[in-house]
Amino acid sequence: MHKLALVFSLACAPAFAQLAPVVVAGTVPDEATRAAILQRARALYGATRVVDQLAVGAVVAPPNWSAHMQKLLGEPLKQVTQGQLTIEGNRVGIRGDVANEALRQQVASELANSLNPTYTISNGLRVNAPAQKVLDTALARRIIEFESGQAVLRPSGMLILDEMAAALGQIGGRKVEVIGHTDNTGTREANLALSLARAGAVRSYLAAKGIAAASIAVAGAGPDQPVADNSGAEGRARNRRIEFRVAD
Repeated sequence: MHKLALVFSLACAPAFAQLAPVVVAGTVPDEATRAAILQRARALYGATRVVDQLAVGAVVAPPNWSAHMQKLLGEPLKQVTQGQLTIEGNRVGIRGDVANEALRQQVASELANSLNPTYTISNGLRVNAPAQKVLDTALARRIIEFESGQAVLRPSGMLILDEMAAALGQIGGRKVEVIGHTDNTGTREANLALSLARAGAVRSYLAAKGIAAASIAVAGAGPDQPVADNSGAEGRARNRRIEFRVAD
C-alpha cells in the first residue's frame, strides 16, 4: 500500500488567522477526490486563502476515504492556528495551537467523532500561551532577511531580531524553538541545511544580545512547510522565513 498523505498547513499567527494562507498538499488517488477536498477546503476557509498543492498519484485509499475527509475537514479546524492536520491512510494527526485546554480536548474529540473506529487520531494540539502571543506580536509576520543562499543576516533582519530579543526578555526565560524555512528553489537537502544554518545564525545573534543560548533550540524545516505558493516570487519570499515557537 502506498503512503497516502494530506497536509493542511494552518501556518499563521493567531492575530492573522483570518488572512493567512491554508496550504493543502499531498497525494490523493484520483481527480474526483482531489476536487472534493479542495472544494471542502475552500468552503471552510475561503477560496482566496487556499493554496493548492494536491497531486493525483498511485496511492491506495481506505474504503470511503473521500467521504470521511469531507467530515474531517470541518469547523473544528478553524479553531487551530500554526499547525497541521496530517492524514496517512487511516492515521490522523493534528497539531497546532488552540486558545485553551477545553478547546484542545473538544477539537480532538470532534475530529474523532467524525470518523469511524478504524481511524486513529494523534492529538498534538497545545494551548497557545500568552508568551507565544508576545513573540507573534513582536515578529508581526515580518520576514527576517538573509543574504541570498547564505546564513548571513542582513541589517534589516538584525533590526527585527533586536525587537525579538526584547520580546524574549519579556517572557521570562521560557524555552523557545527557532525554526528556519525556505522556498522550494534548489534541492530539498540543501534547503534543509540552509534553513538549519539560518536558525543557528538567529540563535547566535540573540545570544550576543544577552539571550541565553541554552534557552533557544533550533530546527530547519527547509521547504516542507510553505505558507504561500512557491510558483511566484512573492510566495517564495514569504516562505523564506524564521518562526519562533514557545516550547512546551
